[in-house]
Amino acid sequence: RERVKERARLRLREFDVGDRFSRLPLPGAAVLLPLLLRDGALHLLLTLRSPRLRRSPGEVCFPGGKREATDKDEIDTALREAKEEVGLQPEKVEVICRLVPGIDKMNHLVTPVVGFIEDTFQATPNPDEVSTVFVVPLEYFIKPLNYRTLPYTTSSGYSSWMHCFMYDDPEHKKSFKIWGLTAHFAVLLALAVFGERPTFAVDYDLDNLVSSSEKNFMSLYASIYERKKSNL
Repeated sequence: RERVKERARLRLREFDVGDRFSRLPLPGAAVLLPLLLRDGALHLLLTLRSPRLRRSPGEVCFPGGKREATDKDEIDTALREAKEEVGLQPEKVEVICRLVPGIDKMNHLVTPVVGFIEDTFQATPNPDEVSTVFVVPLEYFIKPLNYRTLPYTTSSGYSSWMHCFMYDDPEHKKSFKIWGLTAHFAVLLALAVFGERPTFAVDYDLDNLVSSSEKNFMSLYASIYERKKSNL
C-alpha cells in the first residue's frame, strides 16, 4: 500500500505548479482530485452534481467551486468545497500538489489540487449539490473500455475537442459520463502518476509532460485572453 502511494507522491511532486498561475487575471476556482487505494490500486473519487443545480446539473465533476475571499489559496478552496459537498474533513486530506490549471466554459481559472484520502472515507453528500459519490480506477483514464472525443467551443469562441469516458460503475450499477474539464484533469493525473502512453490520442508531448502541459495551458489562456481583449 505505502509503496504504491509513495511512488505516486514522488511522481506528482514533479508536476507541482504551486501558485505559478494563481495571479492570472481570471476569476479563480479549484477542485479536489481525491486519490484513494482500493484492492492495491489507485482510485479517484468523483461526484454527480445534483439535478437541482442551475449550472451543469447531473454532470460528473470533482468536489470544488469558486474561490472565496476568505480562502488563502486554491488548496483552501478545494478543501472547503470538498467538506461542503461530500463531508470530507480538510485534516483527512494529504495534499500532494497543484497541477496545471484549466479554464472552464465560464472562463474561470480552475486549479486541480491532488490529495490522498483514506480508503475508509464514507461520503455524506450535500443533497443540494451532490446526488452521488463514486470512485473510478485511476488507470481507467489511460486504458478506458469506453472512450470517444467531443468537439467544444468556449464562451470566448475557442474551438477544440475534449475527452469523454463512459464508466460502468459496479457499485452503483450505473453508467457515468465523465467528460470536459473533469476528464481533462483525470487524464493529466493518470499520465503523471503512471507515466504510460494511453490507448487514445492526447495533445501532450508525453516525453516532456510537465513542460508540454504548461505550454498547452498557456496557449489556451493566450487565445482566450486575446479574444476577450478584442471583444472589449
